[in-house]
Amino acid sequence: MTGRAIKRFIDIIACLVALPLVLAVSIFIALGVHLMMGRPVLFRQKRAGLDGRIFELWKFRTMTDERDEAGRLLPDEMRLTWLGKLLRSTSLDELPQVWNVIKGDMSVVGPRPLLPEYLDRYTPEQARRHDVRPGITGWAQVNGRNDTKWEERLRQDVWYADNWSLWLDFKILWMTVVKVLKREGVSKEGHATMPEFMGTKGEVAGGDGKAAQ
Repeated sequence: MTGRAIKRFIDIIACLVALPLVLAVSIFIALGVHLMMGRPVLFRQKRAGLDGRIFELWKFRTMTDERDEAGRLLPDEMRLTWLGKLLRSTSLDELPQVWNVIKGDMSVVGPRPLLPEYLDRYTPEQARRHDVRPGITGWAQVNGRNDTKWEERLRQDVWYADNWSLWLDFKILWMTVVKVLKREGVSKEGHATMPEFMGTKGEVAGGDGKAAQ
């Protein structure tokens, strides 16, 4: 078996083993989201995966759809609920992505899947992050999570793609547990969510409808 095939096999086994617990926890989260924010319970967004292929990512909603008098969405920090903050800080909002892993869109470990709009903004070097399947957690997530500049985050993604091994994946999983327990790097300072990647010239704030966490 190739390294990619071995990784895929481990992903499937890991998800099937964890599925009963994931479903049990997800039921309670879905109920909480429904009571606080109504429907839909899940947030869906197009993301770019392996080789730049587009797929639909699932996660639990963390924000309301509140708008101002002109019909514009309110700033992220005003729409992010206390439950949403809790789900983000513990990464429990990512649980539905187990389904993305089972489908083959994602891996348990890999670079976080980002917006399709970013594909044309990467340098050729940064684009190599798509040489591997995106993951629920990854090397960039355990080395700063969202509290790092985009250029550094993408550099770490490429490093992972170049240096992947089963040992590295196990190391990342362990470091993820520690990160989540400490709730470090949940968002970039001054932003409720990760700013939008605009290439090497700048970043602008995003949200559940735009940003890619």
